[in-house]
Amino acid sequence: MVDGTGLASSSNQTDDLEDVKGIFTQLKISLSEPDPAASNVFTFSEVNCWRPASSRKLVCCNFSSDGKILATAGHENKAVVWNMDTFQTHHLPEEHAYLITDVCFRPNSTQMATSAFDKTIKLWNATDTRFSHHTFSGHKYPIVSLDFHPKKTDLLCSCDRNGEIWYWNVTQLTYLGAMKSDFGQDGPLVRFQPSTGQLLAATTGNVVSIFDVDTHTKKYTLQGHNISVQWLC
Repeated sequence: MVDGTGLASSSNQTDDLEDVKGIFTQLKISLSEPDPAASNVFTFSEVNCWRPASSRKLVCCNFSSDGKILATAGHENKAVVWNMDTFQTHHLPEEHAYLITDVCFRPNSTQMATSAFDKTIKLWNATDTRFSHHTFSGHKYPIVSLDFHPKKTDLLCSCDRNGEIWYWNVTQLTYLGAMKSDFGQDGPLVRFQPSTGQLLAATTGNVVSIFDVDTHTKKYTLQGHNISVQWLC
């Protein structure tokens, strides 16, 4: 109840306090009494923490197929490679002109690719970080995402902010073609379906689209998110 001053009455305030006390009492009981279902719950514990010399924002990371190498990148315009066995780090040269938007490893390989706002894709070898081995260019808009096909491991997919999805052959170092999507000016994130690579998921805004890789046609539109999807895997 609200009185003429616009303040809750003292009786209502007392009731509210009693309700809050009841909630905390129940919470205390639930925390003190173990839940049988909790036996199936696991917790994380920190193994190590790396703090790069730069304080600039990280935006992407990816493991190699064998899990022995982790690559991270972001606003520093260069990627960092982390050895999971020795916890040693190697900084790649700052060859991108603008922030790196995505990094991914070629399946069963130490070769990796980075995409950036400078509209280029660079190929690297995580075991030889002195320089990039090739640069793909052609996108007219900043590249926001890329991924390797899980079976056709020489096939690399990239997508720019204009919604164009491009395909590259990283063995022959050639451009294979492009597919224009209807994603507007907020180019999607792209990820191949693991194992088979039959499908390609792409997202922008609050919608996820599923494409057939062979026919380049949209098969499904997944709707349900109320706000923009920031990542998919």
